[in-house]
Amino acid sequence: MRDDPLVIALVTRAAAGDQRAWNEIVERYAPLVWSICLRYRLERQDIDDVGQSVWLLLVERLGRLREPAALPGWIATTTQHECLRVLRAARRHDHAELLAEEQMPSGAEATLIEEEILAAERNAGVRAAFAELPRGCRDLLALLTSDPPRSYEDISATLGMRVGSIGPMRARCLDRLRRSPHITAIAGGGNENKQARGQRGD
Repeated sequence: MRDDPLVIALVTRAAAGDQRAWNEIVERYAPLVWSICLRYRLERQDIDDVGQSVWLLLVERLGRLREPAALPGWIATTTQHECLRVLRAARRHDHAELLAEEQMPSGAEATLIEEEILAAERNAGVRAAFAELPRGCRDLLALLTSDPPRSYEDISATLGMRVGSIGPMRARCLDRLRRSPHITAIAGGGNENKQARGQRGD
C-alpha cells in the first residue's frame, strides 16, 4: 500500500493516546472488517465478535506497528485470522474442511484483500471530503442522493433556492468534491497500485 500521510498521522496520534484519532481509525476501517466477515459468511453475532477482537488486538499492538502505513493490511489480515478462529471455535468446519475461498491468502485472495482495502480507503476519503464541503453543498448533495429521489421542486422548497439554481450549484459542489485532497490522494494511490500490478504482470 502507498504511504498515506493521513493513515500514518492517525496511527501516530492514536498510539500517543489521541481518542479522536482512534475513533477515526475505527470509523474508517470498520467497513473493511465487515466486508471480510461477510465473505466468510459469518452471522451477525460472530461478526461482532470478530470486530471486537480485531480492535482489541489493534489497541494492544498499535504502538508496535513497524510501518504505520501498513495499518489497512494489518487489519485485513487480522480480520481473516479472527474469522477462521470463529469458524473453528463454532465447529462449523475443521480446517481441512474449509472451502477454498476460506483458506488463508493465495495470490487471488491477496488481490481481493487489496481491492477491499482500496474500497475502504475510497469510502473514507469520500466521507472526509464530503464533511469539508460548505453546509449548502452538503445539504444539496444529500437531498439529491436521497432514497427515494427528491424532485427539484421539493429540494427548492426545502432549501429555499430557485429550481434553476440547483443544477449549476450541484455542478460546482461536485467539482469541489472532486478537487478535494482526500479524493485526489485516493485517485493517485489507486493508479499507483494498478501500475505496480501491471509491472509485476498480475
